[in-house]
Amino acid sequence: MIVFLGACLAALLCPSVHSADSTVAWCYHQPTCNFTTWPKLTPQFCNGSRQSPIDIVTARVQGNRNLTSFNFTGFDDNSTFMSIANSGDSVVVNLDDSKMAVQGGDLPGLYNTKQFHLHWGNTSSSPGSEHTVDGKQYPMELHIVNVHSKYNGDVKAALAANDSTGLAVLGFFIEATSEPNKTKSWDILTSFLTLISTSGDTTTDIMNQITLDGLLEGVDRTKYYRYSGSLTTPSCNEVVIWTVFKDPIKVSQDFINRFSTTTYFKSSASILTTNNFRGVQPLNGRVVTSQVPKSAAPSSAATSTLSIIIVFLLSSFCWL
Repeated sequence: MIVFLGACLAALLCPSVHSADSTVAWCYHQPTCNFTTWPKLTPQFCNGSRQSPIDIVTARVQGNRNLTSFNFTGFDDNSTFMSIANSGDSVVVNLDDSKMAVQGGDLPGLYNTKQFHLHWGNTSSSPGSEHTVDGKQYPMELHIVNVHSKYNGDVKAALAANDSTGLAVLGFFIEATSEPNKTKSWDILTSFLTLISTSGDTTTDIMNQITLDGLLEGVDRTKYYRYSGSLTTPSCNEVVIWTVFKDPIKVSQDFINRFSTTTYFKSSASILTTNNFRGVQPLNGRVVTSQVPKSAAPSSAATSTLSIIIVFLLSSFCWL
């Protein structure tokens, strides 16, 4: 079932974490309102000192032993995908936050999973991710948005509280691959894009089709970067604990290309949604952390050699 909702209802379907200030005319594709102008258009937060995304310089990342594994609830449940919508600047999948949650990984409590959306470039071979690693920019990036349970699923309440831990966003890089057999879930997901090509379009046909685990196949979710930041769209509220996973999701280049050739921006039905990412922001003294590598256990051969040396030294000592 396809329903055209209009701009106001689309904003409700796509929780304001993605476009927090709908009263400001911001964009990606016009010089007067693209991300270089956001600090002037929405100065309260977009020109702050803890903005996102950032370039993660691996040589400066610090170890943190508290960054343990996550507990994901409902990520294997195919009944959690409520709808998929064209928000006018991205594709947003709304999730059943009564069934989905994230905790662990040094997050300060339980976070309910609300939605995920994507950022991409022009084609599968062009830059499109928001975060970068040592200057490398991937073709796409997926953001899973989670709100602290103390806000009872109300994203607007977390934003209004100006709580630096109000939201936890999980970021996943997406890399193009020519191995379609590993990306069946992405084939299903992107097959719905033709139903939501215009801003405000949404469909619930996506229900009971795929799971988040299926979309995240192949990613080691125990390896990630962590830093404190903001929303990456206006009004850029600095309320996000960011987790950026190291392993990229490998998606068929054909499926990546569907995003930039099927959906259209809110400002014009004739302008395809491309390059909908914000440029990297200054770190301003923030520290990016990651897991502390486990010390490698000595090999059995090395252990045996060490034992022989110790026995030899002890025997020599006895003859002195």
